[in-house]
Amino acid sequence: MTEETYPKVGFIGLGVMGEAMCRNLVSAGQWAVTVFDLSAAPVERLVAAGASRASGAEELARSVDVVLLCLPGGDQVCDLVLGEGRLVEILQAGGTLVDMSTSPPALMREVAAAAGARGVDFADAPVARTRQAAADGTLAIMVGAEKEVFARIKPILGTMGSDILHCGGPGAGQTVKIMNNMVLFQTVNALAEAIEIGTASGVDPRVLFEAMSQGSGDSFALRNHGMKSLLPEVYPEQAFSARYAMKDLSYALEMAEEAGVRALGAEVSADRFEAAKEAGYADQYFPVIRRLIGKQEKIS
Repeated sequence: MTEETYPKVGFIGLGVMGEAMCRNLVSAGQWAVTVFDLSAAPVERLVAAGASRASGAEELARSVDVVLLCLPGGDQVCDLVLGEGRLVEILQAGGTLVDMSTSPPALMREVAAAAGARGVDFADAPVARTRQAAADGTLAIMVGAEKEVFARIKPILGTMGSDILHCGGPGAGQTVKIMNNMVLFQTVNALAEAIEIGTASGVDPRVLFEAMSQGSGDSFALRNHGMKSLLPEVYPEQAFSARYAMKDLSYALEMAEEAGVRALGAEVSADRFEAAKEAGYADQYFPVIRRLIGKQEKIS
């Protein structure tokens, strides 16, 4: 894809990840970027960085060639794209819609069909890695799209991610992302259990995690969520929250049910996140489940 192919790009959804992603897109300077969000503050910051402002999603969709969505989840994507006002019917024929949210694969296939009927290309391109990776432009992006669509949007995605993988047709990107998160959440749950058990057994948790990092227990989750969150017990808001983790796990469990698979590990993790929400931790960084495990260990 060249600047001539898609001279105008729109970005809807400027939350913690979306704002950082869009800033990298604007900074690349290859495309005219228009932004919209219900919150004024990130819009103002991106306009100051060189983006243009749209008064609403409909105005944005009418004025650009490719629309990127980075919304909280499938419900919001469905409402915006297929609900009242149907963004899919406002997009220009020959344009492209890209969902970078985390949404159910079945919804992606429904959106792809609706977009195709209007002459609009579609791709799902959810992202993985941390808030810092979003700021650094080093996200992993898993794409579900036809090959020619993937080839055209890859340069845009390349401003936001360092590892961009074509996973298959529409819905495949979401499938890979959701399975990735399912494994991540189970790993963080295991790390939270390990640090509580190890500490109760008299081992310095720093020594425990350092030893694990040198052995077969090493992982991205250990080095990032474990050492940077579980170990110092830092669970900020404005990060990937327990609420969002539960949402992603619900998608994974729906997919497991459709596949006829009993995902016991995912069910345990979902129970932990649900309990964390009930304990008032819903908006804190998802490794906050350590607090819940600690309480459970003390109770037992």
